[in-house]
Amino acid sequence: MGKLRTKLIAATMTVAALAACGSTTDTQMTESGLNPKDFDSTVQGKKTELITLKNSNGMEVCLTNYGARIVSLCVPDKNGKNTDVVLGYDNIRQYADTLNSPSDFGSCVGRYANRIKNAKLVVEGKTYNLRPNDHGNCLHGGANTGWQNKVYDVQAKTDSSIVFAITSPDGDNGFPGIVKATATYTLKNNNTLDIVFQATTDKETVVNMTNHSYFNLNGNPSKKGENQIMYINADSFTPSDSLYIPTGEIKSVDGTPMDFRKPHALAEHINEFSYDQIKNATGYDHNWVLNTFKNGKGDDKTVAASLYSPVTGILLEVFTNEPGLQVYTGNFQGTGIPCKHGIKYPKHVSVCFESQKFPDSPTKYTAHTAGWEYSNPYLKPGQKYYSHLAFKFSVKK
Repeated sequence: MGKLRTKLIAATMTVAALAACGSTTDTQMTESGLNPKDFDSTVQGKKTELITLKNSNGMEVCLTNYGARIVSLCVPDKNGKNTDVVLGYDNIRQYADTLNSPSDFGSCVGRYANRIKNAKLVVEGKTYNLRPNDHGNCLHGGANTGWQNKVYDVQAKTDSSIVFAITSPDGDNGFPGIVKATATYTLKNNNTLDIVFQATTDKETVVNMTNHSYFNLNGNPSKKGENQIMYINADSFTPSDSLYIPTGEIKSVDGTPMDFRKPHALAEHINEFSYDQIKNATGYDHNWVLNTFKNGKGDDKTVAASLYSPVTGILLEVFTNEPGLQVYTGNFQGTGIPCKHGIKYPKHVSVCFESQKFPDSPTKYTAHTAGWEYSNPYLKPGQKYYSHLAFKFSVKK
């Protein structure tokens, strides 16, 4: 209890110090109602800030270099009203307080997004022990020190784009190699937020970066988002066990609640707990094998998935060059923690679209598991990691 009390006191002092950094006096608020001064602080000895991107249509994206994350994303609805469609916090204090308000809201996840079984990685015949943080497995880079909880450098920025950069040292959470990575966000005039992840290494390692934004297109994240209509361009998915580790099977979606080839509301099957995959996750938290990826190459010009709100008319289309897409429906929301504008998000309020190599690819690829041959997560010196993800918004009346 003494150690826990010391940690709580330290966390409280950190939160208090962060809270003191922001003043609301004479500040231009963002379209989404954020105060930039609430992000003006120092975390891990580095300056944090809020960056705003805008396009000619009035679309606004606010980001912070803490976790290279999207904080708000405002797009017009069917009535022309700008609507913030992502979940998050409205201050750096909560984002940085990983003890009391842990979250991957909107973050750039790395070094390896999703799970690695038993937190063990084999590279060139050598076994590396990673930092376990999820039932003995390594999730999103491990512990509370994955890239989503690091302060990135702002390498370059314009009114419509920003480049976040991070250098991950050899041995970071157990991963080998010095990895230099960037996440480039570009807001286009066709209301697309384009994201490019790139990385290099000095020693063979694994890299799997993604964005972890939680989308609620209804304009009211105080209520469940099960009415949202989803489409996934995939004939199969990778079933997982009760700890969300893929079994190694690639299974057809035919005749299962995993079939979204014809768009339908999440509510249709999201609570169908008679199906083991839904029961284990208490909703959707699965990897789909995208039809847009064939013979080792991804088609990032064809829609991989979409989400539509019948309330606002907002349509989100997702594009990627990756072989897999993890779709997560906020099954662990409902914590009671006040988030942006004091709203407490309920369970199933949102949907994440995480473009990726398949979960546990280091294990399955090394074991030559059938179907995982195009999900190679390994990066060698001299190679360049490149991953593309785009979110395109429009109105469907």
